[in-house]
Amino acid sequence: MTEPRPDEPPGPHQPSGSPGSLGDELTRLAALHGVAASYSPSPGRTVTASATAVVAALAALDVDVSTPAAARAALTARERERDERLLPPTVVCWLGPTDDPADGPAGGGGPAVEADAGLPPAALAGLPPGTRLDVETERGETRSWVHGVDGTDRVDRLPPGVHRLTATAPDGRTGQAHLIAAPPRLPTPAGRSYGLLVQLYSLLSHRSWGMGDLGDLAELSSWAGRALGAGFVQVNPLHAAVPGPPADPSPYRPSSRRFPDPVHLRVEAVPEFAYAEDRVRLRPLLERAGRLRAAVLDAGALIDRDAVWELKREALELVRRVPLGPGRRAAYADFLAEQGRALEDHATWYALAEVHGSDWSRWPEGLRDPRSAETARARAALADRVDFHSWLAWLTDAQLTDAQRTAREAGMGIGIVHDLAVGVHPGGADAWAQRDHFAAGMSVGAPPDAFNARGQDWGLPPWRPDRLAASGYAPFRRLLRALFRYAGALRIDHVMGLFRLWWIPRGLPPTEGTYVRYDAEAMLAVLVLEASRAGAVVIGEDLGTVEPGVRETLDRRGVLGTSVLWFERDWEGSGRPLPPERWRADCLATATTHDLPSTAARLTGEHVELRHRLGLLTRPLEEERAEAAADVGEWLALLAELGLLRGTDDGASSEEAGIQAVHRFLLRTPARMIGLWLPDTVGDRRPQNLPGTWDQYPNWRLPVADAEGRPVTLEDLAASPRLHALTDVLRTDARAAPGDTG
Repeated sequence: MTEPRPDEPPGPHQPSGSPGSLGDELTRLAALHGVAASYSPSPGRTVTASATAVVAALAALDVDVSTPAAARAALTARERERDERLLPPTVVCWLGPTDDPADGPAGGGGPAVEADAGLPPAALAGLPPGTRLDVETERGETRSWVHGVDGTDRVDRLPPGVHRLTATAPDGRTGQAHLIAAPPRLPTPAGRSYGLLVQLYSLLSHRSWGMGDLGDLAELSSWAGRALGAGFVQVNPLHAAVPGPPADPSPYRPSSRRFPDPVHLRVEAVPEFAYAEDRVRLRPLLERAGRLRAAVLDAGALIDRDAVWELKREALELVRRVPLGPGRRAAYADFLAEQGRALEDHATWYALAEVHGSDWSRWPEGLRDPRSAETARARAALADRVDFHSWLAWLTDAQLTDAQRTAREAGMGIGIVHDLAVGVHPGGADAWAQRDHFAAGMSVGAPPDAFNARGQDWGLPPWRPDRLAASGYAPFRRLLRALFRYAGALRIDHVMGLFRLWWIPRGLPPTEGTYVRYDAEAMLAVLVLEASRAGAVVIGEDLGTVEPGVRETLDRRGVLGTSVLWFERDWEGSGRPLPPERWRADCLATATTHDLPSTAARLTGEHVELRHRLGLLTRPLEEERAEAAADVGEWLALLAELGLLRGTDDGASSEEAGIQAVHRFLLRTPARMIGLWLPDTVGDRRPQNLPGTWDQYPNWRLPVADAEGRPVTLEDLAASPRLHALTDVLRTDARAAPGDTG
């Protein structure tokens, strides 16, 4: 979901007006439910939201505004509920003070912080004096006090966690709320480090089955940590995909974010593989795997995820016939018990999808409800397939955990950085299992801006903020806890979604959407709580248009930002490239991302030529070339001025010298984390994803390749002089104080 930061406001094609043009009652009702009646795409400019979108968003929140009378009744009811309730559904309490988070290493964990905690005044504003407050903690302990007595509302040594708060007013009224008690800030990475960024499927080794797998991830992490001095490896989302064929190759539109995809399994690393007796059937599968690998590496074929999964599924069906030993059986039983109903639902969806297809909205009506009697009967009838998919989740979880352990044992301070997609497929497992938490008939996207006058529709159903709050953010907590099982850090795609999301009524264009606000304080409290418990770092992808105050709020809670070199300009002043000393420190700084041109393509102008070949340019080719060349020229001039653009006497091409200079520049910034896009190490010209394309370009299906487009294996990378020359720059200077490199 990467979007460039705009340097100009959106065009004048959007209607402007005051919120009152939607009607005062509708505007007030929308505000009470977090639905925006207007928004500001740029300073000093207000745009009225689509009335259709506002009405649809309210309807998705079960608010009846079908007639003026219904809207008035809904407004009266909402205002009465707000005035009469003692507590909101969820209350946040930031614990403090704490030790300096920079004192401990990232990922190392530590004891839970306990401290005096004050409940926020806003949450208690409606409580009459003398109200009794009782907190039942996660540990089953009870803390009690009386509101307003001695002018204080403090809890004695409240532990971190999600607790139950009960208020009893003097007149006998009661109210309950979830109380999220979180440390005030996330742990900060110790020192500074550099790491590799890679789309895992694109990194093949000579042991891969046609796409990169978790064995390759462990191998890459061990090599990068031990031989290159890297502190982390960041990968694409490894969430479970919607099964095909054809499967959607995008890792950002998964079936489930809670559980990983078994297509990433290294089949030979499953312990039972060595004891599989049906070698007659396994041997041809291994031969087919070799042919799949050779097709990509030697014949120029695209990565075929469907073919890879079909092959692995057949092999895993054979491996599953091997009985688990007593220890392995006990570990599997523990996993099933720990994951509980969430895993059962997940595996049930996949078992049902094998019979009825991968869109639950098209299933027989009784099966569309995960809690129906029909679903229970189907689950029992498909018990073996449910167990198969549960077993796959266990195997994948184990290999992910092993990859993180391998990274840390290789000396990485952080290890594997996993990626959390912004949402899930509307027909997938999460949308089925958690259907009550998703807004029916709505899709997430982005409003029109300077780079996309039509806006964007990502085809992802949004979470309902009211249901999240009522549950104490249970789905979000469980999701984060699952990911932090095997992550040293987590990148959150479109982190601005913790604050608000652009909701689009299904079937309408993105221009007909509106923002719906979430309780960002509660979402952040859950994030800080779960990441702190895991000792993990959090990186927020905050590129694109960001409303005022969001970056500052994220920074205050210890969420690192994302800074991409080509977008770091003095947007409010000269517009020139931002000098390194003016970059923010608490960020992951990179030269590019998975859906931007590679650095080699940027320096050579190949990205413009690619868009021209695909017919994607909106201006004459010469204008696009001139603008791209001017942009690069300004950066190269700054690099030369700083003494970072060195000669090519060592045999490096001018393009290689430019890529090295770009990364020397990143080291001049105060950024805590420096990311190196792995394809940049070998001069790959092709983006992994070209936004705005579908069948015109092979998004998410390209292997890492060199400047001539020849696929490069993990073994080739380890022996690449070009890679070592670039990583030597980072390895030598990454630990130096910002500004000391030269």
